[in-house]
Amino acid sequence: MTVHASFDRFSKKRGDIFAVEDLTFDVPAGSIVGLIGPNGAGKSTALAGLTGLLEPSTGRATVFGSNYRSLTRPATKVGVHLDGMDFEPGLTGRRHLKICQLAAGTRPDSIDRVLEQVDLVDNAEKKIRDYSLGMKQRLGIASAVIGSPSLLILDEPANGLDPDGIQWLRTFLREFAESGGSELVSSHQLSELQQIADEVVIMKQRMLFHGSLEEAMAFGSGSLEDAYFRILEGAR
Repeated sequence: MTVHASFDRFSKKRGDIFAVEDLTFDVPAGSIVGLIGPNGAGKSTALAGLTGLLEPSTGRATVFGSNYRSLTRPATKVGVHLDGMDFEPGLTGRRHLKICQLAAGTRPDSIDRVLEQVDLVDNAEKKIRDYSLGMKQRLGIASAVIGSPSLLILDEPANGLDPDGIQWLRTFLREFAESGGSELVSSHQLSELQQIADEVVIMKQRMLFHGSLEEAMAFGSGSLEDAYFRILEGAR
């Protein structure tokens, strides 16, 4: 099994308190792994560790077997869009992607490719300050895929999307995985994860569950949401 990302007993302390403790799971090629947990559970800390934004206290978080910071041209291997990543409001969508394309070191025609992928062609020349939240989400995903990576790390990608946008995202993520890519998706929208995830990780500082979507839903009455609350309740 080819693994694109891995947590190996990853822990991060803030003072004397664990933000994340002993987290271990893999993101295999061709799969969508949903990362879920309540606010403050450590999901953002885990993603920050995986993308080189912080150092673990103990353990490792790696992409393609290496620390993210050691990757050469990382945007061509890992696409990242974390919740809270901001844009320069005075730039157009196209100009923002031009900066991303130059940073990634990819061909200039990748800008038109990703604008088409995320259905922003008609809004490419509009200032980002005039984008809706859903359009910003699409732009963030375009920024993540401009290097044609094999792994996507996405934090709350469905936020702000209307029903058409959610349908688009569902199709986009599924097709990305079917092409051999992998995705680690953190989200509170459990009904959406139920539509796309192959595996589920439920955490609250420590990992409470890791398994297939079917194994997770066996804890509930046919819904990931019900299973999620039962697993959290069982951990108390």
